[in-house]
Amino acid sequence: MIKKETLDTETIGKDNCCDMGKWLHGDGKRSLGELASYSVCVEKHANFHKEAGKVATLINARKYDEAELALGLHSAYGQASNAVATAIVRLRKEGGL
Repeated sequence: MIKKETLDTETIGKDNCCDMGKWLHGDGKRSLGELASYSVCVEKHANFHKEAGKVATLINARKYDEAELALGLHSAYGQASNAVATAIVRLRKEGGL
């Protein structure tokens, strides 16, 4: 269910504003930045935020039906969400977390 409120699309679309992004661009980079899975995780995380920003833009435009569809499992957002989750698991394994 989508709440009909105005969202901060600029912040949602950035990959360095959430807790995960702050960690990836800070402590995570310092401790795991040399790992291949780190680079993949950063890329997938950034793509997730790009897609989340698109959904937020639809919500702000009051295109609620389109936003609901955009949140679907097989949507670009859904795929980006799954991809970042997989990347996080790989980073945790490779980094010994």
